[in-house]
Amino acid sequence: MKLVKRDYERVMKYFDEDGDGKISPWELRKKLGMMGDELVLKEVELLVQELDSDGDGCVSMEDLVKMMEGAGEEEKMRDLEEAFEMYNDSEMLGFITPNSLQTMLGRLGESKSIHQCKAMIHHFDLNGDGLLSFHEFTLMMH
Repeated sequence: MKLVKRDYERVMKYFDEDGDGKISPWELRKKLGMMGDELVLKEVELLVQELDSDGDGCVSMEDLVKMMEGAGEEEKMRDLEEAFEMYNDSEMLGFITPNSLQTMLGRLGESKSIHQCKAMIHHFDLNGDGLLSFHEFTLMMH
């Protein structure tokens, strides 16, 4: 799910009570508290400090977008790692082999010959070792 500008603006407007275009630690603490997360001001100040790119002590729209897009990338990477583990060969950890690909596809209801699995791997096998590493797998999935 790709967020668009108005989604970010909606989030910003929710947290930015005084409408100055920035989220202060106090605004963030109040709104997070309303969501059920009771945070002490020091925790919120540390969070704002981590997100604050210009050092003004507040989270700007740019900071908010960067944080939300970064979280999305982290989530995508976790999903890719989980998917890779499903196809990973139990005897050659860290790689997808033609046999492990054939086995997993079979479990998913797609019957492929070992030749077809080798061809699939060959298409994304950058170093020509006949295996897919996690790096090669992530390139294939993008």
